[in-house]
Amino acid sequence: MTTGLNPELQEQRAAFRAFADSEIRPFAGRFDDEERIPPEVVGRIARSGYLALMLPERWGGAAKSSVVWGLLNEEFGAACSSVRSLLTVHGMVSHAILRWGNDQVRARWLPELAAGKTIAAFALSEPNAGSDAQAMEATAEATPGGYVLNGHKKWICYGTAAGLFLVFAQHAGRPAAFLVERNSPGVELLPRSGMLGLRGAMIADLRLDGCRVAKESVVGAPGFGLSHVASTALDLGRYSVAWGCVGIARAALEASQSYAAQRRQFGKPLKDHQLVGRLLANMIVGVRAARLMCLEAGRLRDSGDPRAVVQTMAAKYFSSQQAARSARDAVQIHGANGCSPEYPVARYFRDSKIMEIIEGSNESQQLALAAYGIDPEP
Repeated sequence: MTTGLNPELQEQRAAFRAFADSEIRPFAGRFDDEERIPPEVVGRIARSGYLALMLPERWGGAAKSSVVWGLLNEEFGAACSSVRSLLTVHGMVSHAILRWGNDQVRARWLPELAAGKTIAAFALSEPNAGSDAQAMEATAEATPGGYVLNGHKKWICYGTAAGLFLVFAQHAGRPAAFLVERNSPGVELLPRSGMLGLRGAMIADLRLDGCRVAKESVVGAPGFGLSHVASTALDLGRYSVAWGCVGIARAALEASQSYAAQRRQFGKPLKDHQLVGRLLANMIVGVRAARLMCLEAGRLRDSGDPRAVVQTMAAKYFSSQQAARSARDAVQIHGANGCSPEYPVARYFRDSKIMEIIEGSNESQQLALAAYGIDPEP
């Protein structure tokens, strides 16, 4: 499917797919089983420039468009959602620093993040604060020359691999964002295993106990931690997840088409059974629709259109639903084989469920879309 892609974009996508097919897809099952992405894989991604595809050249990036970055997320999502999550969280922190960090913070961190010398992670959720980020309980107390952070952050993708965290905490009753280095005193990381999906994403909890950071660690002005810094990061995260969901849905479709062509039941291939054909047809249409919504979001983002935020929400909402539907139907087509680790559709099924929760649950997206509306014109 190349609808809406000019030759240059098709060439870009082909390069991304070739990388994903050689460096990621063959090992995705192992990443899932071992619940980690080897550092050498992260290194190859960084050396290919994929951690800084949209950052300005001044900071070591490639200055590519949102659409190009979206295509990268689709290809990584089709190969392994856990690896795609690296693009998401690392990108969220990088772009929050780019948008809200001062010149000193940008110069200190952006070249290092662009080169993959340091991996960044996003620390917003807490035991009692998920979608309701305003309820976060982590605190930041001003001290001479800096701040002292205390609190507990949860569900941090790449938490065990990250060297830098963008941490949100309440400062004098106002939300603020801080850059916290992994080796800072008072930082404790607690790896989490046995997750339903994204098992390779090295998810961890972060405990801050009297963690001291310099005053230069603040990203954006205190009081704007959620309304500006977090919203910027989450908007990019939703965009990444939306494209990643297109990848999951496409991978589920391709696996189902191959299996249905080879597997015979009642004297003919599965694909020739009408009810199986119906499932395949729904997948084909759903993948195409999800990709078009993501392309529209990307083009609005690249043009600076204010409608991009809502279109990104809509794309994430629809694409995550489609990924879950496609993965579910892929398991159904595979039957008992689809429930075994011998076939990737079981992993697609588990990963797709996570997509309906992260970077704003589908229910949160529904409420936002209902409140703000969206231009019905294509």
